[in-house]
Order: sequence, then structure tokens, then C-alpha cells
Amino acid sequence: MKKTVVIGASSGIGKSITQLLKDQKCITISRNAPTSPYPNHTHFNLDITKDPLPEIDEVSSLVYCPGSINLKPFGSLKEEDFTTDMQINFFGAVKAIKHFFRTLKKQENSSILLFSTVAVFQGMPFHASIASAKGAIEGLTKSLAAEFAGSIRVNCIAPSLTDTPLAVAILRNEQARERSNQRHPSKRINFSEDVAKTAVFLLEDNNITGQIIRVDGGLSTLKT
Repeated sequence: MKKTVVIGASSGIGKSITQLLKDQKCITISRNAPTSPYPNHTHFNLDITKDPLPEIDEVSSLVYCPGSINLKPFGSLKEEDFTTDMQINFFGAVKAIKHFFRTLKKQENSSILLFSTVAVFQGMPFHASIASAKGAIEGLTKSLAAEFAGSIRVNCIAPSLTDTPLAVAILRNEQARERSNQRHPSKRINFSEDVAKTAVFLLEDNNITGQIIRVDGGLSTLKT
């Protein structure tokens, strides 16, 4: 049975991914324990930015989900904001990849899945800090996909606004939610399950690597 490590698994997209993988062997890692653990899942409570990662053998897939939504005018952003967003989104991913690289390399058709944002492809105001951190993730995805080619597949999902606990301040009421829906050509924002289904597909045995997959209801490419 394949073994998948999901970091940031206690809520949002990470939680939805683990739900879709409930019948598979998973190692979940997050600051909070899952509310409904599955029999095939083993959980580690830790902070990816501070704590050492556990030693786990025979890992076939690594999914790194931690993220942040830090939307401020550039003039209001402090250097610490950029540092924090890079630590959560980028350096945590680097730490996880370096830690699990040897075991991933030993498995057949193993994969790494990272997460970006539509705001990297489509410039958006007030996204300077988070878009910079996620832009680094997209660069890392392509670079490692080339370096690990033939050994480990590396892909990235770049969603638009997704209905998760991170987005609660943006989706603060029905009017705000409807405005966000209408900005998407599909006329709705993502649910976490939309992104999770794409994630699980990319983890399956296939010939996809080095790709930035945009789950964004057409926001980055369509004008309606």
C-alpha cells in the first residue's frame, strides 16, 4: 500500500485530501490533531516551521499544504510579513522535501505536490507578500521537477480563493462571498474538495511532472 505524507492536514485543503485518501496509508502532520482520524492514518502533532520532522520509511508521496493569506497594501507590509510568509509557504516546503527526499527517491513513481496561488500568474493588489512566497514555490516546483526527472514527479496546484478557514476574513458575509463568486468565470469560488480532487489525481501513477495546475474557475485565463 502506498504511503502519503500530508503536511498541514488538520483543516482546509489538507483535511479534504486526507478524507479522499481515507482508505490509503497516510501520515498526517499538523499543529492540531485531526478530529476524525482514519484507521490507516498516523498523525504527528508538530509545527513545521519549528519542530523536527519524524523519520518515516517508504514514503511514496509528499503533500505540503501549509499556507497563509496576508493581504495588505505594500506600504503597510513590514519585512517581518515577508519573512513569515516565506517561512510558512516556502522554507517549510524546502525543509519537508529535504527531509523526505531519500525515502521518496527509493519508491517507484513517487511524487511531491506543492501549493501556490492564482495571484502569482495574475497580478493582484495587496498580494505582494504571499504572491512572492508562492512565486518561490512555483520556481521550486519547476526546478526540482527537472532535477528529479525520472525519479520523483513534482507538481504544484495554484488555486484561486478557496472556502477554507484561512479565507474566513475574506468570506466574512454573504455579500462578500457573492462578490468573490462573481469575479470567477465559473461564478463560484473553490470548495476545498475541488482542489483536493485535483491533488489526489496528481498523486496517482501518471506521466505529469513540472506542472502548475490552476484550479481557479477560469479566473487566470478567461475574461467574461
